[in-house]
Amino acid sequence: MIEYRQSVRGVTEAVPGTRWQERFTALWPGYRRWYLQPDGTLRPTRAVAERMLERFMPELAPTYHRLVSLAGDDDTAAAFLTLWDPPRFLPGCSQLALPTSPAGPVLCRNYDYAPALLEGVLHSSRLTGRRVLGMADCLWGLVDGMNDAGLAVSLTFGGRRGAGEGFGIPLVLRYLLEVATSTGHACELLARLPISMSYNLTIVDAAGVVATVYVSPGVAPEYSSAQVSTNHRGAVPEDAEHAQSTRSVERYAALLRLAEQPPAHDELVAAFLRDPLHSTRFSRAFGTLYTAAYRPLAGTVDLVWPGRLWRRGFDDPDATTTVVLREPDRQMSR
Repeated sequence: MIEYRQSVRGVTEAVPGTRWQERFTALWPGYRRWYLQPDGTLRPTRAVAERMLERFMPELAPTYHRLVSLAGDDDTAAAFLTLWDPPRFLPGCSQLALPTSPAGPVLCRNYDYAPALLEGVLHSSRLTGRRVLGMADCLWGLVDGMNDAGLAVSLTFGGRRGAGEGFGIPLVLRYLLEVATSTGHACELLARLPISMSYNLTIVDAAGVVATVYVSPGVAPEYSSAQVSTNHRGAVPEDAEHAQSTRSVERYAALLRLAEQPPAHDELVAAFLRDPLHSTRFSRAFGTLYTAAYRPLAGTVDLVWPGRLWRRGFDDPDATTTVVLREPDRQMSR
């Protein structure tokens, strides 16, 4: 048995300030290595990256310039913070949106990745005046979250190989939650945003309108009313090897069963903690780092691990929770 000790910090900071600057100082060396990795692709210049951000996400530009200032006006950090043409980012993940429940719409997801690559910050902010709460990545992007208009969004890798010119998906999620007020509005925004890799975005709004949007570089998004997504699109995965290694089809089938007969909230979350949705393959970058259940009408998210539930809202004070993730020895040798 191998154990991974993981802490998640709940941080409430309306606009970037001392807390964000402390996080930048701690995490920038690792992010810089990732960003400049020798993957055969040249990273964009600061000027190009800033031009793309201001063209496609002008609403984020004031916050971006504030971040750059807090980061010491470093050119590499400035280019990185736009997330224009970043390195690859391939999280696993299972996600399910329920349009109705006793507490209103629910977005439940497992985030499956390597423990060392979790930023571990649940960030509540008002960057553009709208309250947003979500799991941070790339210092100001998000991998899942909700806003005070009742919109919730989460992402998972879409299963299509390759990359192209566009934004890294964590900043796309940030943008949707800062700007969009409904599922339809989010879909309209996605139609004009270039995105660097293949992802599935599952979205639900306060009215219970659900969409799963399949995005890839260089092609128009594909819109679906599907309530579930894992790591492929359509009935037959394009990358059969990847789908098999991540049990994408099995997880998708399990989510469909949950969607057909939605259980009570506690039972829904419990299902995400069981096989095949829950994974302990942490050493292979495919372990469930947390389960998140967003209830945007209530303004709360439950972060859940086996034996542990941590509930947070938009206005909660800073706090930290720590869990131990365990991987059986037999899985490490597979």
